[in-house]
Amino acid sequence: MHLTIDGYGGDPGRLADENLVRALLDECPAEIGMTKIAPPYVCRYQASQPADWGISGFVLIGESHLSIHTFPARGLVWADIFSCKGFDAERVVERVKTTFALGDTRLHLLERGLEYAEQVAPLAIAPSA
Repeated sequence: MHLTIDGYGGDPGRLADENLVRALLDECPAEIGMTKIAPPYVCRYQASQPADWGISGFVLIGESHLSIHTFPARGLVWADIFSCKGFDAERVVERVKTTFALGDTRLHLLERGLEYAEQVAPLAIAPSA
């Protein structure tokens, strides 16, 4: 599954909080039954347009990744949750809405290969030991 969340009307202070973004990325995988394989990476960036600065972060999970990009001056957040197995999309949406105090969201859910590659097609190359 690949869930994208476009969030609008968010709290600029929350959207600018690196620790809040980091905590969301750190806690969310376990909340939806995923396996975090590395700590979240979060950074503040300054874009060429002053209003486009924000916080970006991602966390690798055994099933793929979660990423967040905030735009505090615009009240926006974009989040992607991509996993090779199903998850509770409503739970993630509520968590993102609450975390950033969003006024509105637009969601897109793309069903992607929910079966593991071994179930879809035989391995082309045997895993190395």
